[in-house]
Amino acid sequence: MKHRTCAVSSVLGAIVTVAVAAASIADAPSPPFRAPPPPPQPAKVVTTGYKVVEIAKGLDHPWSMAFLPDGAILVTERVGRLRMIRGGALLPEPIQGVPAVHTGSQAGLFDVVLHPKFAENGLLYLTYAAGTAAANGTRVARAHFDGKALRDLEVIFKAAPLKDGDYHYGARFAFLADGTFVLTMGEGFEYRERAQDLTSDLGKMIRLNDDGTVPLDNPFVGQASVRPEIYSWGHRNPQGLLFDAPSGRLYETEHGPRGGDELNIIVAGRNYGWPVITYGMDYSGAYVSPYTRRPGLEQPVIYWTPSIAPSGLAIYRGERFPAWKGDLFVGALAFQHLRRVHFDERGEVVGQEELLSDRHWRIRDVRAAPDGYLYVCTDEDDGRVLRIEPAD
Repeated sequence: MKHRTCAVSSVLGAIVTVAVAAASIADAPSPPFRAPPPPPQPAKVVTTGYKVVEIAKGLDHPWSMAFLPDGAILVTERVGRLRMIRGGALLPEPIQGVPAVHTGSQAGLFDVVLHPKFAENGLLYLTYAAGTAAANGTRVARAHFDGKALRDLEVIFKAAPLKDGDYHYGARFAFLADGTFVLTMGEGFEYRERAQDLTSDLGKMIRLNDDGTVPLDNPFVGQASVRPEIYSWGHRNPQGLLFDAPSGRLYETEHGPRGGDELNIIVAGRNYGWPVITYGMDYSGAYVSPYTRRPGLEQPVIYWTPSIAPSGLAIYRGERFPAWKGDLFVGALAFQHLRRVHFDERGEVVGQEELLSDRHWRIRDVRAAPDGYLYVCTDEDDGRVLRIEPAD
C-alpha cells in the first residue's frame, strides 16, 4: 500500500485549524484534558483459566456479531452477507434484504447492531461501504428483521464527501444512553488531513438520532461550515467502539500507522489529534508529525507500539469470570490475540494480558454476550465464531 507523508508545513496548517475550532467550543463545560499516557508496557501472556469453544466456522471474514433475544447470533461477512447462527449451527442460507455493498480490500459489510428496543420494534442497523472504487463511502441502513429477512430497509446516513480507495472506513456503531448512536469514521487512508477538516465526515465520530437525524445538542450544531453530525474529530481508523452504561464512558480504539494504536475515552467536541499528534511513525519510517502532544488536543488512555491493530471492543460485566469484571477486551489483528486491559476501581489501567495468542488467529470482533461469555470472530477466509468459557 502506498502511504503519503505529511509535510511539516501541512501539520502546522492543521494546528491553526485546531486552534480556531477549539476556540469555538471553549465555552462548553467538559472534563479536563487527559495527561500524556505512560509508555507501552508488555502484556502478560495467559493461556490458562479459560477454554475456547467453536460455535461456527466457514465464514468469509466475519466482521461483527449481534445477539438476538432468542439466543441466535447474527454475523456479518465482509463480502456482503448477513448470516445467522441458531442452536449452535450456522444456517446455510444468508439473511435476505441486505443492501448492495461495495467490496474490495478493506471495503465491505461491517457492523450489525440491534436497536435498544429491538424486542419491541425489530429494528437493526448495518454499516457498510457503498459506491465504487473511484467514489465510495460509509453508510448506515436500518431495517426491520422478521427472523428470516430484512424488511423496509432505509439508508439513514451517507458519509460525505465520497473518496477513492478501499481503506480506513471505521464503521463501528454504538447506542448511547439517550437513544442516539455514534458511528466511527476513518479518514480514508490517503486523506489524513481531512481528519482536521470540520467540513468533512472523514476521521470523525458521528452522532445521530436513531432515525438518522442530527441531535440538536451535538457540539457543532449551528456553526457555519461545520457538519452538524460531528461529535469528535482527529481520528485515524477507529475499529473499536463501546458505550459502557455503568460508567457513562464511550470507549474507542483506533489504528495508528506504524505504532501509536490508541485507546480513547471520547468526549463530545474534543479533537483527538490525528495527524497533528501521534505516537506512531509513517510506514515509510518518516515522521507523520514531530508532535505527540499539543495544547487543545486529547491524549489517549494508553497507546500500543508496536501496533497490535485493534478491532472490536467489549467490556466484561458478567458473572462467569469474576476476575474480569469491569475490564476491556480488544481484538488484535496484527498481533493475533485477544487483549485484556485491566482496570482498577477508579477506572485506571493497571495491567494488560494476551489471551488466545497461542491460536494465531486475527481477532476482528469481541462481544460480551447476554449469556455471560465472551465471543470473538476471526478475520480469515474460513472465519470462526468462538465462545470463551471458564476452564473446567
